[in-house]
Amino acid sequence: MKINYKYRPIYISIILSIGILIGGFLNFSNQNQFSDVNNSKAKLNKLIDFINNEYVDELNTDSIVNRTVDNILSQLDPHSVYIPASEQEEVAQNMKGDFVGIGVRFYLYKDTVAVVESMANGPSAKAGIKAGDRILYADDVRLFGRKLPTDSLFSKFKGAEGSQVVLTVYRKSEKKKINFIIKRGVVPLKSVDVGLMLNASTAYIKINRFAETTYEEFKSNLIRLKKHGAKTLVIDLRDNGGGYMEEAIEIADELLANRKLIVFTKNKKGKIDKTYATERGDFESGNLFVLINENTASASEILAGAVQDNDRGTIVGRRSFGKGLVQREIDFDDGSAVRLTVARYYTPTGRSIQKPYVKGEEQYFKESEARFKNGELYDKECIEVDDSLKFKTPKGKIVYGGGGIVPDIFVPLEFEHADEATLYLMESGIVGNFVFEQLDKKRNTFKGLSFEQFLKKMNATDEYFNVFDKFLSKHIPGIQLEKGKSVVKRHLNAEFAKQLYGEKAYYDILLKNDVMIKTILAKK
Repeated sequence: MKINYKYRPIYISIILSIGILIGGFLNFSNQNQFSDVNNSKAKLNKLIDFINNEYVDELNTDSIVNRTVDNILSQLDPHSVYIPASEQEEVAQNMKGDFVGIGVRFYLYKDTVAVVESMANGPSAKAGIKAGDRILYADDVRLFGRKLPTDSLFSKFKGAEGSQVVLTVYRKSEKKKINFIIKRGVVPLKSVDVGLMLNASTAYIKINRFAETTYEEFKSNLIRLKKHGAKTLVIDLRDNGGGYMEEAIEIADELLANRKLIVFTKNKKGKIDKTYATERGDFESGNLFVLINENTASASEILAGAVQDNDRGTIVGRRSFGKGLVQREIDFDDGSAVRLTVARYYTPTGRSIQKPYVKGEEQYFKESEARFKNGELYDKECIEVDDSLKFKTPKGKIVYGGGGIVPDIFVPLEFEHADEATLYLMESGIVGNFVFEQLDKKRNTFKGLSFEQFLKKMNATDEYFNVFDKFLSKHIPGIQLEKGKSVVKRHLNAEFAKQLYGEKAYYDILLKNDVMIKTILAKK
């Protein structure tokens, strides 16, 4: 198969959430054993003090320390990282599963805070704030025309639970200003995007990351879908970069029979910790499919590996990222943190799926991009496997270690309909922003339409495809949409549906023509 690689992916939004294993501080209790380390630390501290006290120019010592920590960690592996205090709060909040705020998703449009969505049952939705509203003031602080950074805007909306903020809003549809008194509350950050029925007996659950509440979200969706008749379960882990290992293990426990091995870890001293499934489990029988792709990593690979190695279900898609390292976090008094790799994890058959990183961090992360060039995203025969890392499942199926999880059923990118740049572009934030701007101009034309009427309206015209094509030609030259017209229109329609009708409507549109979903339904 000849593939045109003229256009490299522009919007490759590969969110590689580094796997997090909650732990305590590293325990260096034997001081004699680490005398050389202590000498090095003393040298480093003496140098920093010397610079701080005697250097001819004023400088920020903290920045030197931060760069030093970064340089030290860069000598280890790509997943041992330093997180500055300025980023740590946002990272921790993303994994927490909720935050205290007003509950809006916004877009900074022409230097004005425009509401894309008031989160269901959140403080703003309850107060009456609608999509398309412009937030002009938070209390007496002007938010428009100032080019405020996003973190500054968030700080105006967050606060203590129960605290109040007065928002001055301009409602374009009514051409008037309205004041809202918002009482800040706990707003959930969903890690399970949706749980729905694909047909009378097939359930679908999409997990976007493994946060503190992921297992609870998964379990509640699973129970609800079983009541609707689910006999087959599809778990979508595409583009899920991982997160908390424990959450993935809890979900695996729902799928595997008692005493089945889920995962084991091994540290530098050779200590092995094994984790087994328990007696509980709400879906230990029934057809099971797990969707993965080149951006599926870390905790997601633990779940997929447990399913594959126990012959419990079928892995569908493309080879996963290949991250088999476990991190422990140590927090510092200034709010920063270090995540250090402390062990490797192994799937039940004993394979490590960690891809090599001996060529350095840059080459390590570029490996994912290289899969476009070598053709493996389009042809299973192009996947390179190491025969020396061959393992067998209990039923005799051959699986491989050394670089991600190879699916049981390979599904290529939709190359016949669109090039890779277009595919990744349509899953990027630019589509959401474009759709918001279009709705902002013509929101009333959709007012009162049922979902079915909306679909009929969108499918009857190429209006938004043509506008989007012109929009991209100005901002991203070289993108050719015509070849992938059906894919582009589907994603545009889905994003319109999401902003008008919610998350479920978005997936209702996308999944009907999803190649992996079609493959699964055809197999049943």
